[in-house]
Amino acid sequence: MKVIIVGGGFGGLKLARKLNNKTGFEVLLIDKFNYHQFQPLFYQVATAGLDASNISFPLRKAFQKSKNVRIRITDLKQIVPAENKIITGIGEEKYDVLVLATGADTNFFGNQQLEEYAFPMKSTVEALQLRYKLVQNFEDALATKNEEELQRLMNIVVVGGGPTGVEISGALAEMRRYVLPKDYPELDFSKMNIFLLEGTQKTLGHMSEKSSMQSKKYLEKLGVKVMTGAQVKDYDGKNVLLGDGQSITSATVVWAAGVKGNIPDGVDKSLIVRGNRIKVDRLNKVLGSQNVYAIGDLAYMETPAYPNGHPQVATTAIQQAKTLGENLLKIQRGRTDLKEYEYKDKGTMATVGRNLAVCDIPKPKLHFGGWFAWIIWMSLHLMLILGVKNRFFVFVNWLYNYITYDQSLRLIFKEFKKTKK
Repeated sequence: MKVIIVGGGFGGLKLARKLNNKTGFEVLLIDKFNYHQFQPLFYQVATAGLDASNISFPLRKAFQKSKNVRIRITDLKQIVPAENKIITGIGEEKYDVLVLATGADTNFFGNQQLEEYAFPMKSTVEALQLRYKLVQNFEDALATKNEEELQRLMNIVVVGGGPTGVEISGALAEMRRYVLPKDYPELDFSKMNIFLLEGTQKTLGHMSEKSSMQSKKYLEKLGVKVMTGAQVKDYDGKNVLLGDGQSITSATVVWAAGVKGNIPDGVDKSLIVRGNRIKVDRLNKVLGSQNVYAIGDLAYMETPAYPNGHPQVATTAIQQAKTLGENLLKIQRGRTDLKEYEYKDKGTMATVGRNLAVCDIPKPKLHFGGWFAWIIWMSLHLMLILGVKNRFFVFVNWLYNYITYDQSLRLIFKEFKKTKK
């Protein structure tokens, strides 16, 4: 059975490892990057807490001892279900089973100006670009003589009160308190504002009421200006325009307000639902298809417990990949007792800052906040990172940061053109 997996994220990688060295399978894993990216820690790369290499793991290294998994670095251009083939940037490939695990990208909801000027954070590269922008802003602030421009450079707006928005807001607030005044003693950081804008009435809306209230309290304790019920209408690179007519001057807007699935050409448009997700059945099979599956952020599956689809988190992708892998092994052996997917909610958590986090566990129903939740958050993320070396360096970085209140990764890399002699 030739299985093509498109996407090396949590779901795609889990499925490839599930089928690794299994007799009767030929697996081709396709991704546009040659490394797996640990998305939950992008915000720490963006705020100079971790090096990009600490949260990236080479795909080929993961399958060095594999006899049946091969890697191709390219883009998926189109799928042709009628011919059981895909068209990529480097040619065509035939398949017996196709698994779409392409994940989700930033959703700007059709606003071209926001897409042009705001900074997304859905890849390691984007996290690094945001880091360079943040550091360069303070370098520019030293040189400006204009008070209005100085305030614009010192203001940071984060849009979206979900885990990503909350975590990066907290990290930026800690940079403002512990790091930036030492790096830039000429600047008055009491004038630096960090705004967190959330369209609904609470932060971490998908978590418990306690977690929502605590996260807001923690952010305000760190000096973040949390504005709930704030709809962003536009951003021109200088000013953020809100739905109620207010305006916030800022040179940096971090967009963490929504995601949309990465759907390739060739998917039946009638199967695409809100958020650019593809309708699948309980086996993760694309509706109307015999051998095309979708997992993770891309998949929209309705179940009695989740009538509006499952949460777009790493746990969902990993669990779906595991179930699909088990079913493909059964199909290859001629068995028909396939297992329907059922989401097992192991809990939700988010960190706000040093010794500050929130954690909800559904069974038994428990809530943790503060230092203990922060320890749980760190332990879980450390376990999920691929590679012993990566885990070691992340742990060392966290330990060093905790002791010194600092990290020496605030570097600006620029491309310099060679001058002709």
